[in-house]
Amino acid sequence: MEFSLRPTIAERFDWLVDWLYPPRCRACAQTFNGRDAEYFCAGCWGKIRLVGHPMCNTCGRPFPYASGNDHICGACLDRPPHFVRAWSWACYPREEAEEHPLRQTVQKFKYGRKVSLGKPLGRLMARGCGEFLRECNAEVIIPVPLHPKRLRWRGFNQALLLARQMSKAYGIAADPFALQRIKETPPQTQLNEEERRHNVRGAFALATGRSLEAKKVLLVDDVYTSGATVNECSRTLKRSGVAQVFVATLARAVS
Repeated sequence: MEFSLRPTIAERFDWLVDWLYPPRCRACAQTFNGRDAEYFCAGCWGKIRLVGHPMCNTCGRPFPYASGNDHICGACLDRPPHFVRAWSWACYPREEAEEHPLRQTVQKFKYGRKVSLGKPLGRLMARGCGEFLRECNAEVIIPVPLHPKRLRWRGFNQALLLARQMSKAYGIAADPFALQRIKETPPQTQLNEEERRHNVRGAFALATGRSLEAKKVLLVDDVYTSGATVNECSRTLKRSGVAQVFVATLARAVS
């Protein structure tokens, strides 16, 4: 399972368009030259911290120190999650008072309805998770679903757009309808961790007629904050007969 680096005809066309019309940074909207910038200008790239070791080898939480081995964090020891392991491409501060280019871009994507951001963000996510995907060896990719009311209001599921890029990059089938959100819940944004867990309890169910018995599943979402949503999805999948659940998110909000 390898990520294809050979440029497609569409990517070559994109290069020509970028040459004629210099791209704008997805965060600050400034123009920049050169494709090495990878969707962000140099200034914004410098503020984006890619998740790396050392980290919790269960939930993927990056540790603040720069050396040492991966180990299980205290939160996962106290309350082991239902998934095997989680991974995020990059992280940003959880405190919203602090401006951050990745948070700004994710908010444009989700709440500003910038559907066009799904492809570049999904590709960045896919490029950075080769090691993780080789470890989990997933057989199917499932995006975290939205409730039908929220989907109608937003017009798209951001997790599905990211999952499609992961699916294309690694040739793993994506099933956007396997998991359903059957309970309409308030947004998690203003809730503490205990309230988040209670809020999503029983919110998901396997679709009627779907069977994922003994499968290894990669669950995809945009942001991992407390982990309550992906953990409840994982619990539902495990109770439905899934062998293992791994979690991949674009971003991780850290304290």
